[in-house]
Amino acid sequence: MENSTQFQYDRAFARNIGLLNTEEQGRLSRSRIGLAGLGGVGGAHLQTLARMGLGAFNLADPDIFEVVNFNRQLGANMSTVGQSKVEVMAQAVREINPDAAVRTFPQGITPENMNAFLDGVDIVVDGIEFFRIEVRRSLYAECRRKGIPVVNAGPIGYGAAVMVFLPGGISFDDYFGIRDGMTRAEMLLAFGLGLGPGLKGHIAPESVDMEREKGPALASACMLCAAAAGTEVLKLIVGRGRVSRAGRGVYFDPLSGRTLALRRRPALTSLRGRVIRWLAFRRIASLRRLHERELQERAGKAGSLNVMANAASV
Repeated sequence: MENSTQFQYDRAFARNIGLLNTEEQGRLSRSRIGLAGLGGVGGAHLQTLARMGLGAFNLADPDIFEVVNFNRQLGANMSTVGQSKVEVMAQAVREINPDAAVRTFPQGITPENMNAFLDGVDIVVDGIEFFRIEVRRSLYAECRRKGIPVVNAGPIGYGAAVMVFLPGGISFDDYFGIRDGMTRAEMLLAFGLGLGPGLKGHIAPESVDMEREKGPALASACMLCAAAAGTEVLKLIVGRGRVSRAGRGVYFDPLSGRTLALRRRPALTSLRGRVIRWLAFRRIASLRRLHERELQERAGKAGSLNVMANAASV
């Protein structure tokens, strides 16, 4: 009978052979992927990787599915509303490959579980929500320390931005020009600029609400990201092709049919960077308000500390 585990795996992923050989497929089956975030891009990344035959996953996401997720998130439907994203998507993997080794982190990625999330991981795939810049910075820094590559493939407009951060290459913070002391609005701006072709694009500025952490996204762009991320994972594992390492990443826009090279943007502290920041704050009002509010909060805290210091010296 055709019921052995190995035979079923071979049969399930037989159509990969010809583009991969059996030894390369075996490498995929023995690899563990850390997937941070299981929303629009993360869920698509996971389904793609599972159907490519990746054999093990560490999955992290603290959220539940909601109706607002229906337009782009593969795990979101009427039967999963209110359910944990990580549990729904872990089950989706097991439905594709019952022998997949899946570890779940329903708290998301935290300082307390970072080491556990990265334990045994060969590659991390970034599916973190755009606005979670603090978590993203921490994850990339820890992966760099541990020698783990990170694949970033995110939807920008109708297209996908793709780059891979290798342990010996440029760091996340250096590529995007992010530094401690920047406001969160500045960090998000620097991150967005590094992923896309510039301030001009398809996204209507009024549809972006940085304060409420909302912005437009299409399922088609998320699927495009998953295809790109899956291929980058394949290249890293089987050692074939040219990895889109940070510094020479790509942005593909299927609406215009254009492919653009992604490069480091001027630091926001440079003359050109200050001009770009001014234009961005003018174009996206919610970004400017987020920046100004944080500066006000910092000034208030500084004032409180000065009052306390003066009182202590009396």
